[in-house]
Amino acid sequence: MKNIIDYVETEFRSFAEKPFCAVDSLVLSQFSYIRFDGVVPGMSEHAAPRRIADCFMSEHFETMFYEVRDPDSNRRLLAALASSPRFRNIEMTFYVSEFDPVNGKQFSAVTFILPDKNAYIAFRGTDDTIVGWKEDFRMAFVFPVPSQVRAGQYLSEVSSRLSGKFMIGGHSKGGNLAVYSAFTAPESIQSRIIRIYDHDGPGFKEGTLNCEGYKRIESKIAKTIPQSSVIGMLLEGHEKYTVVESSRIGVMQHDPFSWKIADGDFITAEEVSDGAKYVNRTIRDWINSLSDEQREKFTDILFGVLDAGEAETFAEITLKWKRNFTAIFSAIKDIDPEMKQFIKELMREFGILMIHNLRPGKKMLSGVSQMT
Repeated sequence: MKNIIDYVETEFRSFAEKPFCAVDSLVLSQFSYIRFDGVVPGMSEHAAPRRIADCFMSEHFETMFYEVRDPDSNRRLLAALASSPRFRNIEMTFYVSEFDPVNGKQFSAVTFILPDKNAYIAFRGTDDTIVGWKEDFRMAFVFPVPSQVRAGQYLSEVSSRLSGKFMIGGHSKGGNLAVYSAFTAPESIQSRIIRIYDHDGPGFKEGTLNCEGYKRIESKIAKTIPQSSVIGMLLEGHEKYTVVESSRIGVMQHDPFSWKIADGDFITAEEVSDGAKYVNRTIRDWINSLSDEQREKFTDILFGVLDAGEAETFAEITLKWKRNFTAIFSAIKDIDPEMKQFIKELMREFGILMIHNLRPGKKMLSGVSQMT
C-alpha cells in the first residue's frame, strides 16, 4: 500500500507509457497548496514557465511552506516530484494567489504544462485562513462565491493563452472550483476540456447544477471521495463517484496524503461507510431545512465569534490560544439573547434530525463511532 508520496517516488513510467490518471491529478492538486510566489511566473509576467524540478530551492522554503498544512509531508512531496522522471520536467506557469478579506475571497491556481503540451489546471483548496473557511460556508446560501467567479475567469484567461487541450482539477474547495469553472465556461472552452477531477470537493447550492452548461460537461467529471467522506458529500454535487480507501478515520480521511494507492491507481471500496452516510444525510437534511437567511445568519454568528480574537488563521488561534480563546469565549457570552435562542433552535433541530436518521438501522452506530 502506498500514498501519493510513495507513488511519486516509485512511479518511473512516462505519461506516454502510463497516461495521466486520477492519482496524478491528486498529486498535482495537493502540490498546488504550496505557495509559489516568486517561484512560478504569474499571469501578468512574461517569464518562461518553471519546471517542477527547478522549484526545489531551499532559499524559498520558508515562504513556500508558510502556513501550509502538514509542511513536512509537502516538503517530501516536492522533493519526490523534483527527482521523479515522470514529474520533474512538467512546467508550471500562470500562478495566481489572491486573498481578499473584505469581499471574503481566498483563491489560488496554477497551470501545469504536460509533456504532450496539454495542460492541467489545479485549483487550490481551502487554506488555513478563517476567510477561506467562511467562504466555504457561504457556498450553502450564495451562488456564486467570489472564488468561484475567479475560477471561471482564470480558466478563460488560461484557455486564451494556450492552444492545446486541458484537464482541470482540485482537492476540497479546489474540486468545486474545477467543476464550477467547467460548467460555466462557453462551449468553445468546454470542448477543449479532456477531464475534470474533483477530489472530495463540496457540491453546490440546490438547483445550481440544473443547467445546460453542467449537462455538457457532466460525463467528463471524475469525482473521488474517501470512505468516510463528509466534505465531498456536502450540498448538491456529482452523483457518480469513486470511493477510495484511506489510512485514517472519520473526517481526517479528507487528507490526500492518507488515500491508499497500489499498482499505480487508487485502492477503491464499493461505497462510503455507514457512519458517513448517516452524518451526510443528517447534515444535508439540516441544511435543506434552513432558509438562505438562516444559513447566512448562522455563518455570520459563527465567524463573528471566531473573528473576535483578530486571528487571521486557525493556526494563529491555537498559537496565541490564551488571548484568542478569551476573546472568543467573551464573544460567545456577549451574543444577544435573540441570537442565542436562534443557535439553540438550530442545534435542537440538528439533534432531532440525528435521532430521526439513526432509526433506519442500528448498525449505523458502529459506523458513527468511526466518524467521531
